[in-house]
Amino acid sequence: MGLKYIEPVKSIVLVLLVLSSIIFTFSIWTYTPRIEPIEQLQTVDISIAEKMTIEEIIKPYKIVFHDENELKGSLQAADIDYLVDRMKTWEVTNLVLINSNFEAEDLEILLQQPSNLAIYFHNAIPLPAYDTVLNIEGTNVAEASFDQIIVSWQSGFPADVYFINRDNKQLYSGKLRAESNETFQSSVIAWGRELGSYQRVVGEGISSIMIPKEPIKAIRNTYYVEEISLNRFRDALFSDPNVVRRSQVGQNEEFTDDRALMSINRDKRTLNYVIPAAESREPAIPSELLLNTIDYVNEHGGWTDEYRFTYMNPLSRYVKFQLFVHGLPVFGESPGSTEIIHIWGEDRIFRYMRPYFTLDRLRSDESEVKMLPSGSDVIEQLRASTKIDFDLIEEIIPGYYIKQDAERQFLTMEPSWFYLIEDSWTRFSPEQLGGGQVGLE
Repeated sequence: MGLKYIEPVKSIVLVLLVLSSIIFTFSIWTYTPRIEPIEQLQTVDISIAEKMTIEEIIKPYKIVFHDENELKGSLQAADIDYLVDRMKTWEVTNLVLINSNFEAEDLEILLQQPSNLAIYFHNAIPLPAYDTVLNIEGTNVAEASFDQIIVSWQSGFPADVYFINRDNKQLYSGKLRAESNETFQSSVIAWGRELGSYQRVVGEGISSIMIPKEPIKAIRNTYYVEEISLNRFRDALFSDPNVVRRSQVGQNEEFTDDRALMSINRDKRTLNYVIPAAESREPAIPSELLLNTIDYVNEHGGWTDEYRFTYMNPLSRYVKFQLFVHGLPVFGESPGSTEIIHIWGEDRIFRYMRPYFTLDRLRSDESEVKMLPSGSDVIEQLRASTKIDFDLIEEIIPGYYIKQDAERQFLTMEPSWFYLIEDSWTRFSPEQLGGGQVGLE
């Protein structure tokens, strides 16, 4: 080949190489490999039972009227619900802290004034957690909390309203506006005068106790027990149920993944779910702690029966809800068998303990009305007892003691009186006075 053909050939080869490079590069950019689709793990959105509202979960347990030198009151669920409905129509204004060292003696003076209504709660309620019930205008005490409300119309209307936190010794005062003065007098005052007779028990203890004078009618019921599938709790609590491992540990079971553990106690029908890495020792903001806990249970519909808020400790991030039947608390020998307990970690739950059974239908042949002795009779027997220090008693209430049959098919709710000493409820037993502790708050 002559030299004159070398340069054109080189040019043609160079062009072909450039074109090949362009085609090859384009094919790389546009190449899509044939890969089988990866199966997507679905997050299970499960509701075990019911959701509940704030006003269903946070409720007073007792109301007492002091009017015209008479004490009237109630523990009945229907009366409590009626009053809560009336409270939703009230407006509280000008709420301020007026005493940061409010002693038990000061509370007694306030309670003994005529023309007032006292509303009792089991534990301190943060104001922001109760704003769906009480309309509080223009408050600068957002994280204030209360375990007792006293409404006084002694000085006329609008009435004075007091929010009391007995543990923190704080007293807040404001004004209460109802729909109208006439409506308040007819729907609250006149109604309150028709409630049952109460009496004040005064001792050397923390404060006086308001108790019903007459015997209390209660229903002794027996329920069929329904166990909730543990797989439903697994699906609701673990982030990826598909990777959860299930194992037998003696008579009990465990569900676990790489971050959480759910231990099952078959004998007590309780579960204990824990995320070890979430533990926190920082104090919690009370309103956030309570509202986050309620939201957490609502997210998986965890209210398998009627549960109410009864205790919270923001320092330990601890929140407890108690089982209630017919408006009365239920206690049992086994810790946790009638309670839903939460301990919060950093931005998530650390520990969640609860029963995994629910009260199914009633056994009609096992239902009967039982008359509990009056609060006055119980007080007399407690005073006479040599086994307890009466002056340490903080509260006395009726409730239910839960009993299980030998075959574990039924649960019986036995009406009883209970008394509170240092956060521990004890069943009142005339036969063996002093009874047995049934729950530590």
